[in-house]
Amino acid sequence: MLQDPEGREAGSAVVEFVLVSVLVVALLLAVVQLGMALHIRNTLISAAGEGARFAAAADREPEAGAEHTRVLIRGSLPDSYAEQVSSSYALVGGVRTVEVEVRADLPVFGWLGPSGSLRVTGHAMEES
Repeated sequence: MLQDPEGREAGSAVVEFVLVSVLVVALLLAVVQLGMALHIRNTLISAAGEGARFAAAADREPEAGAEHTRVLIRGSLPDSYAEQVSSSYALVGGVRTVEVEVRADLPVFGWLGPSGSLRVTGHAMEES
């Protein structure tokens, strides 16, 4: 930047740095927020599906799948994500399946970010 002979632009680099840094930090926090929400969502989907497959095995009740799902969630996420797990039988396309449903709050950093809760389900065809 060319310097004005009267020095009017002295210190402008500091102001530019602060303005750009605020934008970069906000963008970084948004990416971390999105990454954390997707990680938790994918982990819950995987645990619900595995729990449904576990309960669909011969001679098992749906509650066994819910308990297996809780164990899997507690192994990779904080215990609070395993509090609202339910299981039941459901018909999907005329086929009897075991359904495991997990409800959990979305993780939010700071005041900005998605609010609400996640609801994920896993299904598996029941074995006779």
